[in-house]
Amino acid sequence: MSMVSHHKNVYVWHALAGYWGGVKPAAAGMEHYDTALAYPVQSPGVLGNQPDIVMDSLAVHGLGLVHPKKVFDFYNELHAYLASCGVDGVKVDVQNIIETLGAGHGGRVSLTRAYHQALEASIARNFPDNGCIACMCHNTDGLYSAKQTAIVRASDDFYPRDPASHTVHISSVAYNSLFLGEFMQPDWDMFHSLHPAADYHAAARSVGGCPIYVSGYDLMTYVTCCLLVSDKPGNHNFELLKKIVLPDGSVLRAQLPGRPTRDCLFVDPARDGISLLKIWNVNKCTGVVGVFNCQGAGWCKVVKTTRIHDTSPGTLTGSVQATDVDDLARVAGPDWNGETVVYAHRSGEVIRLPKGASLPVTLKVLEYELYHFCPLKEIAANISFAPIGLLNMFNSGGVVEQIEVHLASDKKPEHFDGEVHSELSTSLSRNRSPTATISLKARGCGRFGSYSSQVPLKCKVGNNEVDFEYEPATGLLTFVIPVPEEEMYKWQIEIQV
Repeated sequence: MSMVSHHKNVYVWHALAGYWGGVKPAAAGMEHYDTALAYPVQSPGVLGNQPDIVMDSLAVHGLGLVHPKKVFDFYNELHAYLASCGVDGVKVDVQNIIETLGAGHGGRVSLTRAYHQALEASIARNFPDNGCIACMCHNTDGLYSAKQTAIVRASDDFYPRDPASHTVHISSVAYNSLFLGEFMQPDWDMFHSLHPAADYHAAARSVGGCPIYVSGYDLMTYVTCCLLVSDKPGNHNFELLKKIVLPDGSVLRAQLPGRPTRDCLFVDPARDGISLLKIWNVNKCTGVVGVFNCQGAGWCKVVKTTRIHDTSPGTLTGSVQATDVDDLARVAGPDWNGETVVYAHRSGEVIRLPKGASLPVTLKVLEYELYHFCPLKEIAANISFAPIGLLNMFNSGGVVEQIEVHLASDKKPEHFDGEVHSELSTSLSRNRSPTATISLKARGCGRFGSYSSQVPLKCKVGNNEVDFEYEPATGLLTFVIPVPEEEMYKWQIEIQV
């Protein structure tokens, strides 16, 4: 523990049965757990779909199964020891093995329920923050028996050396989250920050609303959120990490589990050759849609593994619109007219999108784009506004915590001297009196962007007035937010229009 004493949280791995092969029967000091060898029996469906050499070995040599009436004692003693060492929680892996061991214990459901009740009772006693991550746990007995476990792995492992795995990983988690996201927090697993598909994985996790697991021991001083270690020390892409994690170690996690948009529910974005995968989510004030080309690979029933079935998948074209964000109307509020400002992360485009309109998107395989849908607020005649967020972050809108509009008066905005007011003349004088002050609460640091139909009169961050840039052609307003001194600090931003 001295090696990681400067980190906020440390979790330790163990299997639901203790270790991969369970607990050694009659081992010194372990006799009171009444451990006995049990021999897994897999269902014909599992055997026919995915034979496994590890399971074959356990079926022959057995697994040391702690008696279900003693398993709470086992967990409690293990977790109490870990907690005494400063450990904050556990990742409990290999959970679905229990479904194969029900013989002699009342069946798989009874055995699974006993193990999960004991596990969660021990977690509650020893790790008060519910410090448990569930993994290899998609058997329905386990999912329905877990009452307190909040975080569940929604995917297969991240396989850095398997080029067939990356598109399938993204599409699998998105569709699994349709079910798992209703009662648990889906976990997308770790990924390498220095990898040909690193941006692809990072973008998916940013729209996935999941914990961010970044690889590498050296990273722990920077990334203090959720972390797993798998990079080689020193092999890290910090420029990528800065798009996910703020300097205080916090992440811009979206509000919900990321799920496919409605028009993606009954297509196969990994194998049909025509469909892009769209994943939607919301932040407190904006929505986001991640679009991914996941074509070209999938599970092969013949060789029983994921393989590339199309070595040259085509470039695909689709579209995105505000209604792809299923919950955007709730975020926008009752007075929203359906109009949005869209910020595309990779291209940097800012587009004002009328209600019902859509944007085309064209992607090659392993390419993505993140579209941030920002509900437009009509402040006064010819003045409208929408906060975007930190433009360099994958989940730009995740920094915006709150928006309020304070009108100066009911007086109509002044126009340029001699200008006749009409629908075609909408530029207001920079010498005008303020119409409103827009107050934002936002986290983080860097280049902050908003849409404003008029050039602002003044921008303040905290107590300081700041310089800003304004692009009349797009309405993009930008200024720089400094690095805060406090963790999870919320800046008070004022924009006078």
